[in-house]
Amino acid sequence: MNSKPLQCRVNGMQRCAKFGLLLFMALPVSAAEADGMFEQGSTQFALIGGNGHAFNKRYFVIGASAGYYVLDGFGVGVSYESWSGDGPSIKNYAPYAQYVFYQASSVKPYVGGFYRHTAVDGQPGFNSVGGRGGVYIAASSNTYVGLGLLYEVNLDCQQTIYATCSASFPELSLIFRF
Repeated sequence: MNSKPLQCRVNGMQRCAKFGLLLFMALPVSAAEADGMFEQGSTQFALIGGNGHAFNKRYFVIGASAGYYVLDGFGVGVSYESWSGDGPSIKNYAPYAQYVFYQASSVKPYVGGFYRHTAVDGQPGFNSVGGRGGVYIAASSNTYVGLGLLYEVNLDCQQTIYATCSASFPELSLIFRF
């Protein structure tokens, strides 16, 4: 399965980057206003949507992610994605952990890792692990735009089925705090 980041897939990565830049410019905020975003006890939620590509077919992707900061800067969470389209349906479940360098100014670097289980109708599921890194840019007191890079390795890879056993790709995210 060859997939790309799902946080932003609407009409390609170039449009997503333009949208993120416009959003960032439209909602500037000082670092002091956004300091609580990554502190212990904060909860975050993200909606996932767009399109994906797997098994030489196109998919519509929808999902959600929820995270909780157990320590200042250190968060854990889980995400779920449902892929539907002209191929077998795909479901992804992924617990994750990440650390955000929250002491930085309004641009906050992050690193993280995840484990993902992918269930594919009519085929055996498979597992993958990966890492991500990038920066979160304050857009408002409870919203950040994330720009990063993700690398994923399929642990159960069978090259007779899958085109590649690892992939790296850019990701764009919009994260909200509660």
